[in-house]
Amino acid sequence: MRPILTLRQYTHDLIVHSHEHAQLVFGLSGALDFEVDGHGSQVQQQSFVVVPSGAHHTCGSPNGSRCLVLDVPSDQWVGQSLGDHAQASRRLLDTPGRLPLDAGQSQLVSWLASSPVSDPLIAQQGAVLLLASLNRDIASPVTGRRLPYAALNAHIDQYAAYPLQVADLARIAGLSSPRLHARFVAECGQTPMDYIRSRRLHLAVNLLRETVLPIGEIASRVGYSSQSAFTAAVQREFGAAPGKLRRTAGER
Repeated sequence: MRPILTLRQYTHDLIVHSHEHAQLVFGLSGALDFEVDGHGSQVQQQSFVVVPSGAHHTCGSPNGSRCLVLDVPSDQWVGQSLGDHAQASRRLLDTPGRLPLDAGQSQLVSWLASSPVSDPLIAQQGAVLLLASLNRDIASPVTGRRLPYAALNAHIDQYAAYPLQVADLARIAGLSSPRLHARFVAECGQTPMDYIRSRRLHLAVNLLRETVLPIGEIASRVGYSSQSAFTAAVQREFGAAPGKLRRTAGER
């Protein structure tokens, strides 16, 4: 049986995969670059990222990071273990993105990280406590619908080669620019411009892996007039240069 709680070290080696169970990754030290279904973020202390079941995700840490990882055994386990909290936990586990931890939640994560989580009983009870504590922030019904990510992504993809403004996305979402900024930070843990940048770079990586286009051409297609600036941005986002990402894809 897969362990529920584990302590993991992440390096510059990029991890790209998906799995048929939900996962929560809590930052302990360092910074872990994370992308879930096209949404980029960074996991540090006092924050965590939600990876829903089946979600494609990528992560890597150029300077190294340490995290506590909660691998949810199954939806049935959630129902049996969380009781009245189960529905709130399911909503949390179905929504990809980075979320902050308050002081009490951070203390619980730190305590679990220093506990023998290899003990099945401690891991089981610790995971239940952790999920229940996170539900405090989402127990109340969320007012209003989420941002229209499909429409926003389609616009970014179509105009990736051109200058994009927050006002463009605000118009599509039917919000003011300041309100859009606040919604992005609340839902994704990043600003609209960070979201645009990350989306462009993930488009670029797909082109690197799936085409033989020159790197300079790919850079231009995602809005970079300078190949060196594009290379630096990819390095920061994924912990590897474009050429290495292409070679790695070829080896696979």
